[in-house]
Amino acid sequence: MSKTLQAIRGMNDILPEQTPTWRYLENTLAALLDGYGYKEIRLPILEFTELFARGIGEGTDVVDKEMYTFLDRNEESLTLRPEGTAGCVRAMLEHGLTGGGQVQKLWYAGPMFRYEKPQKGRYRQFHQMGVEVFNLPGPDIDAELIVLTWRLWKKLGLADAVTLQLNSLGSSEARARYRDALVAYLQERYDLLDEDSQRRLTTNPLRILDSKNGGTQALLVDAPTLHDYLDEESVAHFEGLKARLDAVGIRYEINQKLVRGLDYYSRTVFEWVTDKLGSQGTVCAGGRYDGLVTQFGGKPTPGVGYAMGVERLVLLLETLGLVPDELNSPADVYICAFGEAAELAALGLSEQLRDALPDLRLVVNAGAGSFKSQFKKADKSGARYALILGDDELAKRVVGCKPLRDDSEQQSIAWDALAEHLAACLKQA
Repeated sequence: MSKTLQAIRGMNDILPEQTPTWRYLENTLAALLDGYGYKEIRLPILEFTELFARGIGEGTDVVDKEMYTFLDRNEESLTLRPEGTAGCVRAMLEHGLTGGGQVQKLWYAGPMFRYEKPQKGRYRQFHQMGVEVFNLPGPDIDAELIVLTWRLWKKLGLADAVTLQLNSLGSSEARARYRDALVAYLQERYDLLDEDSQRRLTTNPLRILDSKNGGTQALLVDAPTLHDYLDEESVAHFEGLKARLDAVGIRYEINQKLVRGLDYYSRTVFEWVTDKLGSQGTVCAGGRYDGLVTQFGGKPTPGVGYAMGVERLVLLLETLGLVPDELNSPADVYICAFGEAAELAALGLSEQLRDALPDLRLVVNAGAGSFKSQFKKADKSGARYALILGDDELAKRVVGCKPLRDDSEQQSIAWDALAEHLAACLKQA
């Protein structure tokens, strides 16, 4: 007996009853980004492995342990993208889109891949919506990205469910000085560190700051703090960001242990976190990466961006009961037709209604069936109105219009008045 086919662990199907919430989230953010002047870019899922090794950084968990990497038929090492920023920077350089100080404000959406332990809201194939901005060096654009996400939370009803955490990593030179001080401090306490932190001490020591090990966190209480090593320009940049957030009334927490997991960040880093899904979870995170374009061989180009996890935000909307009820109904109107002549007329009528009411969600019964069975399907569709066409209605050039969500009486509406009648009914509801 052959093995039952199933999806790969951590790579999930998104079923029809789930996709309306996904589209609602994606469309809400896309419309918001359009309103702020951002343009969509679509990037390959596969890139050369070197892109991520150079961009994300050797020694990071993502590169060392989590990437899906393989040799293709030409013996070239390829990787399924684990994040979107590196590919976006590559595209900017390849197509000359940042030269001459060109400002680019971009967004993208799609699947990412990391080999990590699947858990609720975190999978091996996961989806992100990301935003990247190039050639704007000031704190004003950092603030705009945060304000934009804050407006999204308000639109989705999540403003009270998330908290903004902020930090500044300073310049690469300042961060290097802090790294040396932190390593020296932790080396003296090496035997007290957890195994993972001992490994990171020689590969990516700043990641020890957000260790989940209680003993390691206790050691860090007296460790050097990053802000004691910040350069003057980074301090001024951070103060400028906070002033702008204060000006629009966005509350935030300063978290000096917030370092992000990727090597390319500098200065501003931020996360929106929630405790509504059990343990604290990040739903959106990003920061500034002014040195990344240079790392890839380009001219110095300021960059800043963020990414948000679609699965986790969908889960948050569902957990808090914030999915709009109308998303669960695929139809406003369901046409029931009885007899071949009525079926032919229903097809023409449905297209006339779609012409007159472009936003109308309309389903025409398929597969014939009795009066009872068609009405049962109409009710199950979630439609608010059933339109009834039979021999009597055809003879009189009328349509029966029956409300399905209240006890109102069925009405007979002339064909040429039907679009206007439906528009009025749907507007009132």
